[in-house]
Amino acid sequence: MSHLDTDAVHLGREDLGELGVHVPPIDLSTTYPLPTIETGGLAYENLATGGRPVDGASLVYQRLWNPNVDRLERSVAALEGCAGAVAFGSGMAALAAALVATVAAGRPHVVGVRPLYGGTDHVLASGLLGTRVSWATADRIAEAIAPDTGLVVVETPANPTVDLVDLDAVVAQAGDVPVLVDNTFATPVLQRPARHGAALVLHSATKFIGGHGDVMGGVVAGDAEWAVRLRQVRAVTGALLHPMAAYELHRGLQTLPLRVRAQQETAATLAGRLAEHPRIARVLYPGLKECDPAGLVGTQMAGPGSLLAIELRGGFEVAATTAQRCRLITHAVSLGGVDTLIQHPAGLTHRPVAADARPGDALLRLSVGLEDVEDLWADLDQALRA
Repeated sequence: MSHLDTDAVHLGREDLGELGVHVPPIDLSTTYPLPTIETGGLAYENLATGGRPVDGASLVYQRLWNPNVDRLERSVAALEGCAGAVAFGSGMAALAAALVATVAAGRPHVVGVRPLYGGTDHVLASGLLGTRVSWATADRIAEAIAPDTGLVVVETPANPTVDLVDLDAVVAQAGDVPVLVDNTFATPVLQRPARHGAALVLHSATKFIGGHGDVMGGVVAGDAEWAVRLRQVRAVTGALLHPMAAYELHRGLQTLPLRVRAQQETAATLAGRLAEHPRIARVLYPGLKECDPAGLVGTQMAGPGSLLAIELRGGFEVAATTAQRCRLITHAVSLGGVDTLIQHPAGLTHRPVAADARPGDALLRLSVGLEDVEDLWADLDQALRA
């Protein structure tokens, strides 16, 4: 059994020696030759209903299947310890497919545990995809479950406050209801929700998996049955990840463990210093003891990660000024890249969230990159003191 670092480099590349190449070839074909109408029709039906390609059969059409996407999917599934994974054009497309599959199964009720990414919160609250939501705290999930509940949705560490959720407890409360865990912040390097009973593991692959802020995608990992259902939704909605994006995301996996651990080390240093800064009211970071009362870091998670949030003394004006005064750190949404980003969730990513669940106006979120810690600290300190 190889280690995660080795798997991250080699998964999805098992056939390269046989192909006589060192890196995966990129297949940009939008359509494929059909030997006969009958064999082509059978292949089309198989792929359109969520099946995998049959040896020797045509791939028919890129909306149904692509080899580069398949390489990424198999790699993510293995890293998460799941039987399969399905990749989409974005993280929201991946979440939407899971919700559509749930509605199609006749179980449109979803239990959502806040805080969640603003886009996730918005699509659940709006009911745009035919779901209806009941919001519950992590310890009250069982009370919110109804006969037609098809999914429990949680995120840990949560966006943007990096709250931690005990997945064993969530799965126990959910009972027979599948649990979807957004694992974007932790990645499989720090957390594997399937080991704790999660049915689905979601990633906005745009973030850490891509890691460089230049490619967008989403992946959902789960068992073989869920993979079929999700592929079917993807086929009929046309949400397949582009093969070039799949190639880049697959490449991103090679350095994922190194990036995650290095960024985490810097984040931990910054969190400790920020906690002592006179302009900071509170630092939210799983590596601080007060932010992890259940001791999930070291048990459920291998480490605290590289996302942190800070609450500033002085409210919105001070927070806005701080974000705008950063020079090395980029004032922008998104996260998980090699460069450090700062943003104001209440005014941006979480703007659509209900007022009583929205992050505070004094809160800023930091996604720590790979820069030198002293350079980042100097930039933060001058922005805070402005």
